[in-house]
Amino acid sequence: MSLKWEFPGGKIEPGESSEVALARELNEELGIEAVIGRRVARTRHKYRSGGAVDLQFFVVTEFRGDLQNRIFNDLRWSPLPRLPEYDFLAADLRLVRDLSEGKLL
Repeated sequence: MSLKWEFPGGKIEPGESSEVALARELNEELGIEAVIGRRVARTRHKYRSGGAVDLQFFVVTEFRGDLQNRIFNDLRWSPLPRLPEYDFLAADLRLVRDLSEGKLL
């Protein structure tokens, strides 16, 4: 689903916790060492194609290193109220709405 906005992260490898997987993915995708905080949301989304994803979203409380765009077309920091202006993946839309409305943080 190219050219859609998404949050960084990825698949959990065998033996990893969700938090360890996210820290690894953030290092692979953005070149940072992140401190993973509490989980703020969890959702399951079924795509029209038949595929489904289980997503968990966590707060990153701090990180070390300079952000490097290693895999994305573009990388942006955005104020939470402006998130709905971006064309996010369908699986992320509920989180985007809740974040922009101040319901999670």
